[in-house]
Amino acid sequence: MTLVLEAAVLGILTGGVYALMASGLTLIFGVMRIINVGQGALVILGAYLSFVLFRTWHVDPFLSLIVTMPVMFALGVVLQLIFIRPLTTDREALSVLVTYAIALGIEGILGYIFSTNYVQLRAWYETASFAIVDFHITYVYVFGFLLCLAILGALFLMLYRTTFGAAIRATMLNRTAAQLIGIDVDRVAALAFGIGMATAAAGGVVFGITNAFNPGSHYDLISRLLTIIVLGGLGSLRGAVIAALIMLVTEDITAVVVSPVWASFAFFVILVAVLIVRPQGLFGLRVRDRI
Repeated sequence: MTLVLEAAVLGILTGGVYALMASGLTLIFGVMRIINVGQGALVILGAYLSFVLFRTWHVDPFLSLIVTMPVMFALGVVLQLIFIRPLTTDREALSVLVTYAIALGIEGILGYIFSTNYVQLRAWYETASFAIVDFHITYVYVFGFLLCLAILGALFLMLYRTTFGAAIRATMLNRTAAQLIGIDVDRVAALAFGIGMATAAAGGVVFGITNAFNPGSHYDLISRLLTIIVLGGLGSLRGAVIAALIMLVTEDITAVVVSPVWASFAFFVILVAVLIVRPQGLFGLRVRDRI
């Protein structure tokens, strides 16, 4: 029983990190209706930026977010303006190719600079832990979860308590209608892409503290993030958060109760079951054909 409880707690803490990484992906889809398959590479890029700051100036990984998040936000705006905005025809299909090309470019550059060896972010408190019942939890997981929770909270407040957030939600609901009421949807799209990359940077730092990574780690990440937003519902921020928690808790408990080999399989069983009942995901909107 203690092992199951420990697995559930660890799943929640880790799920918060994946929720943050997936939030940017689902936000970008909601605003621009594109699948950013480069999100995993952007997460790894954020982790490497923090790694450079740590190795060069011994900046604490969490404090490095003061630098990495604005840098990644600005880079996201630039990438959207240069590579995504010019796509006028068949944007949905072409955007997958373009963002995949961006991911490959990032992987190649990082591989050239850092090689393919695995690295990990370090902090003086990485081994410190505290006891709950009969098991120990390291502070790194708790700090990372609280950080992700704070950023997700700020993201929700921005979306539902600011004028810009209202513009984002209007664009997500109906891009044409948003244009008709005077919203600059191109500006909203560029800023949303930047926000998506900033959340990727934050998620990358927490991921890099708790996991070893290399330039090719983005392949596993993007497959998991895409699975999360499909379960939660494409374009649903709330769905991404809940789906991430379901995924990680299910995997961790299955690994303890059954076997690590069956961990991912158990989640995919849940995914298939949900999609059979609700093809649009837990919180996605059902799309109806108009005649």
